Amino acid sequence: MTLHEHTHEDTAEHEGASETGGSTRRLALVAVVNFLGFLVELAGGLLFGSVALISDALHMLFDMLAYAMAFGASYTAERFEGGDEWSYGLHRLEPIAAFLNGILLVPMVGYILWESYQRFLDPVAIDPTMTLIIAVGGLLVNLGSVYIVQGGEMSLNERGAFYHLLGDAGGSVAVIISTLAVVMFDLPIADPAAAVLIGVLILVSAGKVLRGSTSILLERSPISPGELRDELMTIDGIEDVDDLHVWQVCSQLTVATVRLQYEPTSLDQQQTIRSRVHQLLSDRGIDHATVELVSDMETDAGTADHTSHDH
Repeated sequence: MTLHEHTHEDTAEHEGASETGGSTRRLALVAVVNFLGFLVELAGGLLFGSVALISDALHMLFDMLAYAMAFGASYTAERFEGGDEWSYGLHRLEPIAAFLNGILLVPMVGYILWESYQRFLDPVAIDPTMTLIIAVGGLLVNLGSVYIVQGGEMSLNERGAFYHLLGDAGGSVAVIISTLAVVMFDLPIADPAAAVLIGVLILVSAGKVLRGSTSILLERSPISPGELRDELMTIDGIEDVDDLHVWQVCSQLTVATVRLQYEPTSLDQQQTIRSRVHQLLSDRGIDHATVELVSDMETDAGTADHTSHDH
């Protein structure tokens, strides 16, 4: 006797859609705010000669692109069902957008490092007063964006944006400190040094984005399969875990398929086993699960048929 059941509650879907909609709007607002901040910092850096300000503007541009692409992917995924031909809609757009963002960082960091190197060889005088004013403005933009994102329970997308914004704030602080060093100690080298520091911050952000997006695209399990197997085996009536796969479609949708052997029991006990399995998977953050219960009484032919179907 083989039993299949899927966990995909309509109520949970509606709640998730509502949360995703709020997350999408916040990401859009943060993208607009950061784009305006990028324009101001870039103009200031070019006008007043600060490579640190230019690098911070590029850092802000990268994050703006990340938020804009995440917004576009989330907005499209919310409104595109796709039918049977698209099993999970267009939710894969999210990790693809994140991966492209990470790749785009390479030429950006290369420009920052090259420009910093040129400034080390031939220091350029900056306008400290205007640079300081714009850097403080950039810091206020970052702090305002943090306030927008952190309101309420943050989604995975918003948590990523939150950490990016903290990095942006750190970049603005670096510009402020380097400008003060130029004013107080006559150290023009502080400006390109701050730019290099911001370049490192961007690379750290890129590394996190690329690791996360690649893990999703290559379907790396976000949960330890060994630990999950051990937890499933603690459920009364489960004798063995024949097959287990866990992967993410996007950062907000985790999917699993599992095939379990169970002791022949009454129908009520079978329902209890199914309920406990689904509850355990849900508690581990799995949004959609397909569970197959296989009785020890199943014929060899039936077992072979299911095994062939699974693989």
